[in-house]
Amino acid sequence: MEPGILPLGTGPGRWQESPWPLERELGMRWYGTAVPGIGGHLRETPEDFVVEEVSPVPGTDGDYLIARLVKRNWEQQHLVRELARRLGISHRRIAWAGTKDRRAVTTQLISLYRVTEDQIRKVSLRDVTLEPVGRSREGLALGQLMGNRFGITIRGCDPGDLRERVERISAAVATGIPNYYGIQRFGVIRPITHAVGEAILREEWEEAVMIYVSRSFPQEPEGIRAARQAFSEGRDVRQALREFPVHLTYERAMLHYLQENPGDYRGALRVLPPRLLSLFVSAFQSWLFNEILSRRVESGEPASEPVPGDLILFPDGKADVVTPASRTAARLQVSRGRAQTALFIPGNDFRAYPGYDMTLRGDLMGQRGISAESFRKASAFVGAAYAGTVRRMLLSPAVTARNEGDTVYLAFTLSAGEYATTVCREFMKADPLQMI
Repeated sequence: MEPGILPLGTGPGRWQESPWPLERELGMRWYGTAVPGIGGHLRETPEDFVVEEVSPVPGTDGDYLIARLVKRNWEQQHLVRELARRLGISHRRIAWAGTKDRRAVTTQLISLYRVTEDQIRKVSLRDVTLEPVGRSREGLALGQLMGNRFGITIRGCDPGDLRERVERISAAVATGIPNYYGIQRFGVIRPITHAVGEAILREEWEEAVMIYVSRSFPQEPEGIRAARQAFSEGRDVRQALREFPVHLTYERAMLHYLQENPGDYRGALRVLPPRLLSLFVSAFQSWLFNEILSRRVESGEPASEPVPGDLILFPDGKADVVTPASRTAARLQVSRGRAQTALFIPGNDFRAYPGYDMTLRGDLMGQRGISAESFRKASAFVGAAYAGTVRRMLLSPAVTARNEGDTVYLAFTLSAGEYATTVCREFMKADPLQMI
């Protein structure tokens, strides 16, 4: 194997540890290769991050119009609400299979309940195109996509032996890198969703509100950071309402509630949209996966080879527990490309895979006072189910890469739920705030 291209899990010091505190806080402690990064930064323009959804071909019959949406530099929820306003319908009649980045040019399908093609053609929005492509008897739901194709530009890279490093990292990525949830899973400007979710799971309502309202990050404008800090220190709701900008609608909604209902932090959380509340708890599950994967890497066993305590995941979505007796057979399945190593992250049922070793997961959650019952209570609070999650350990996309001067161009395809920034971080090894 080429120097610098190392299989994950070959022992501490044999691959590169992330030096960035934010990545370490989010459980993303390792790179899959020791090749020096190319540096650089993403998203200098929206055209530097191009995403095209890979979706099933829609049908021709049903109450749901399926349209191809191309947007540039639009936050998806904001766009959906604006589109609903223009159409004169509830935003709940619009659905999609995957949430796309804001600072990007993205193409995806959306479904619109009882909307006509003529209505769509009359809509005119800046940097948005809508094209009817079919109909369906059911609306789209999150996860109903095959994957995404990416075309990514990384600018301002370290020019020294750039082409060689790009080639070596491309080869390493093809052998497998950690399939971490990307930083944007935890919040683009403020990566805090997992921390709010953890507080909800512990029923620490005040802590959850304070994290969401008052925790600030350097990339926020100075005035907003100052307002958050003042509320953190003084808990003065009236002052906060004077200082928090109008566009921070969720924070202000919570503060208005607390002004009318002092001390009712649980109620303040309930003013948030159910989808956002659900995101908090699922983000904690994502953090848990990242943390477990990093510890799995640190165990010294290659993540590409199943060991007792792992799962192997098949293309049809089924998974088997790896036991000492089945280890040899499981490795054969993986080596022949019939299955992949995977981890199970629990939700409201820890027993989804009888015989699965929950020791590490249980320890991590037990240290935080979280159990299966915590997820069941959160489900009732949020109104969403939190089943366990099975996710493969490694990404191994075939990356087409080239460079011109200090600019690198990447093209690759990922399955649904996988993150392009996870691939980009392997190339860049840069400050994670340059990748969101």
